[in-house]
Amino acid sequence: MAKYGRKVLLDAELAALYGVTTKRLNEQVKRNAERFPEDFMFRLSRAETAALNRSHSATGSQRHRDPRFSPYAFTEHGAIMAATTLNSPRAVEMSLYVVRAFVRLRELLATNRILAGGSMSSKAGFRPTTKRSPAFSGRFVNS
Repeated sequence: MAKYGRKVLLDAELAALYGVTTKRLNEQVKRNAERFPEDFMFRLSRAETAALNRSHSATGSQRHRDPRFSPYAFTEHGAIMAATTLNSPRAVEMSLYVVRAFVRLRELLATNRILAGGSMSSKAGFRPTTKRSPAFSGRFVNS
C-alpha cells in the first residue's frame, strides 16, 4: 500500500512478517510510542480503512478488521523500529540484519574513501591523512 508517496505495511501484514499477532504488535507500539513518530507509523483514516475494506471485498479477500478500529500503517523506518521492540525470533533476526547492514555499509564507505584518496595521491600529489573520516562521527543524528 502507498500513502503520500510512501510505501507502507499495515499492522496485520507486519505482524505476520515478524511472527506475532497484530494485537501483540500494537501493544508494543503503544508501550513504545516515543519510538514511532508520524513518519514511522500512523493510523489510517476511517475513509482509508473503508476503501481498504472495499478493495478487499472486490478481490474476494477478507475484510481488514472491525471498522471501528483503523489499522496502523508502518513506513520502512517504522517496520525496522518495530523489529527492535518485538522479541520474536524473526524480529530479532531482522534487527540483527539491519545493524550488520549498517556496519557493512560504513566499512564499504570507509574503504571507498581510502581507495579514492590513494588514487588522488598518485595523480595530484596528495598524501593521505590519518584524520578520522567526517562521514561517520561515531554517533547518529536525526536527519
